[in-house]
Amino acid sequence: MKYSRYSIIIVGSGIAGLYAALKLEQQAKLPDGILLLTKSCLGESNSMYAQGGMVAVLKENKCDSTESHITDTIKAGAGLSEFNTVKFISEHSDKVVKDLLNFGVEFDRDENNNFCFTKEAAHSVRRILHSGGDATGRMIEQALCKSVRNNNNIDIYENGLAVELLVNANSECKGILVYNSVTGEYETIYSSAVILATGGIGQLYKYTTNPEGATGDGIAIAYNAGAVMQDMEFVQFHPTALAFDDDVNRFLISEAVRGEGAKLVDADGIEFMYKYDERRELAPRDIVTRAIFHEMQEKHLDNVYLNASCIDKATLAERFPNISKKCLEHGIDISHDFIPVAPAAHYFMGGIKTDVEGRTSLKGLFAIGEASSTGLHGANRLASNSLLECVVCAYEVSEFLKNENLSSPKQIDGDIKSIIDKYSGDSDLEPIDVQSMKTELKDIMWKGVGILRSENSLADAIEKLNILQARFGRKDKCLDKSEYELKNMLTVAKLIAQSALRRKESRGAHCRLDYLNSNEECIHSLLTNKEGDLDFVK
Repeated sequence: MKYSRYSIIIVGSGIAGLYAALKLEQQAKLPDGILLLTKSCLGESNSMYAQGGMVAVLKENKCDSTESHITDTIKAGAGLSEFNTVKFISEHSDKVVKDLLNFGVEFDRDENNNFCFTKEAAHSVRRILHSGGDATGRMIEQALCKSVRNNNNIDIYENGLAVELLVNANSECKGILVYNSVTGEYETIYSSAVILATGGIGQLYKYTTNPEGATGDGIAIAYNAGAVMQDMEFVQFHPTALAFDDDVNRFLISEAVRGEGAKLVDADGIEFMYKYDERRELAPRDIVTRAIFHEMQEKHLDNVYLNASCIDKATLAERFPNISKKCLEHGIDISHDFIPVAPAAHYFMGGIKTDVEGRTSLKGLFAIGEASSTGLHGANRLASNSLLECVVCAYEVSEFLKNENLSSPKQIDGDIKSIIDKYSGDSDLEPIDVQSMKTELKDIMWKGVGILRSENSLADAIEKLNILQARFGRKDKCLDKSEYELKNMLTVAKLIAQSALRRKESRGAHCRLDYLNSNEECIHSLLTNKEGDLDFVK
């Protein structure tokens, strides 16, 4: 087995991981350097698929304020957002957005070179920056990837999957064990700090806007190592994904389309959102998603429609070039044709419990981006707050670590040695049909732990997941990348289902048909892996 050492290991190459690498290289003392590890190719991430934009409370936007943004975020979060976290991230948005410009990130501007702002659901003002019209995540990702590739002080490791954290007897993270999916070999990498920026969990569901790699890897290995998880039941389903299954995920129809005036309609062009909320198409995502789902169930439909023909044709072409192109591939001209849409799993509000500096319950382990749960999003993420959280927390973790001793560990204890030993030597495992098991898991989650839940559906899902996990049979070492992903998916799926069963109320994205009201007491769900068993933390 190969061994190496780094001052910092960053796992994940989305916007959070890339920006953290650049900021750490810029200001921290790194005697052993930085490693940026990604399980696929650099830049392939959830971030690439973020269309609508990024919230930015900028000083030059006179109609906006941090107070307004804080109010909107907390209201959308259904009482579960942490006020101090929301305030901190909002107040630091101007500084971080301006800093991104130094790394080649560009946002759309008008003819006077002023930033263009758009509005999305549950925002009270136009405060969302966008880039490339409807390709904000891709444009930011590409700029940061270029900066990372051009930085000789950041080592890039592609096609490497972090399979286990190296945690010693004192619950200190001292590195990771990596599986190279090209060579099939393992490598032990020691480090004084590990930052998990591994993204979300959308691939646990039959319908999702997330790419193939969104299998909850970082969350699973952090849980297995004993880190505290938070609010695992809160999965956000985006109301409007293009209702065609021609890939591993469904193409997102950005909320910004509704922000510009598009209406949700049935096949006859009749609007229906007025029946569910006075804000109609601009109600929070959980409300719009359930409204669409109800229409589909009541009328036995596979989808509803989005009518964007009321938006000026030139505006559509300029603001939504990628959506226009994708729809045209299916014979849909969005300037006059209805767009078939349906809900799909989109974003995870739960994850590894952290503060705004990315610190977890394990010393030396940090998490940022969608893999973390800072308390910003509460029970229902406000549109376009995700990219803002990514960059602010990436900035803050670098600020924290620049004052730490980042020399890689020189000694390991018996606990770490036993972890390494599990992956040494040849494997006698027999191949299994991973793809069919992944498909089965996605069906279980969509039907039992989806948009609408109940005690019966959740208990049934947990039973089926346990049976599936027993059939899978892998506890530690697996044969390949796909098996490791399935192992992680099973771990995270069970945590989501068990947390959802325990929360006996409806709040935000978590809707229980048997507990339709919200409890008076609003508390986070905290859980950890204690001696191999799930333990809910009080």
